[in-house]
Amino acid sequence: MAGSMDLPTKGGFDFGLCRRNQMLAEKQGLKIPGFLKTGTTIVGLVFKDGVVLGADTRATEGPIVADKNCEKIHFMAPNIYCCGAGTAADTEAVTDMVSSQLQLHRYATGRESRVVTALTLLKSHLFKYQGHVSAALVLGGVDCTGPHLHTVYPHGSTDTLPFATMGSGSLAAMSVFESKFKEGLTREEGIELVAEAISAGIFNDLGSGSNVDVCVITKGKTEYLRNHLLPNPRTYNSSKGYSFTKGQTEILSTKITQLKPNVEVAEGGDAMEE
Repeated sequence: MAGSMDLPTKGGFDFGLCRRNQMLAEKQGLKIPGFLKTGTTIVGLVFKDGVVLGADTRATEGPIVADKNCEKIHFMAPNIYCCGAGTAADTEAVTDMVSSQLQLHRYATGRESRVVTALTLLKSHLFKYQGHVSAALVLGGVDCTGPHLHTVYPHGSTDTLPFATMGSGSLAAMSVFESKFKEGLTREEGIELVAEAISAGIFNDLGSGSNVDVCVITKGKTEYLRNHLLPNPRTYNSSKGYSFTKGQTEILSTKITQLKPNVEVAEGGDAMEE
């Protein structure tokens, strides 16, 4: 019993840091950083013959839906694709840059790109910028060593998993994978499960929406199923749905202010307006 007293105390959550942060915010005027929110649902899984990737198609600018049908599954190589969540410009730029490096490597070697090469280039670039490049990625492909699926976080850390989700709708999508994924899925089962996971993100996350894009990668073949599902069809025509004729809205008050420009006569006698 005496020896048990020498064991170190078990760790736990230290609320002292919360009190410290509150004191700094109140007395020093320091602003506590907020959470970075990504508006996307991206997923991937490994099935019997390859990899299936999926993404929604909503792009947001804060509370505004900027694009209802954008492409979030980016081409990396003929046998490798990458889903991006985070800042759209960052995901597009990072994947384009690595895609061009892979193409140059194929020119130099004459060989098919390997997924681990793309993974190393992506994680090295993101780690160098310490998370300031806001790109959370799901990378998938099939090469000479078989199918591969990886997640890449904005700070450069990576995971290698049989199924993965990222983005603000990732928890809803992960609940579908956790309950229904199994080893050795067929192509049709993999597509159906990915579509269901993306749909869960679309209907349970405000940052995700519109349609379901799917990409199926097998040995020697890649299928990009653009708008595989359209779960949110437009049921009205906005141009015909609302008709406001002149005089329909009552005018409560009218005020007209005449603006007189300052006229100045130049030396030549011509008038100039400012």
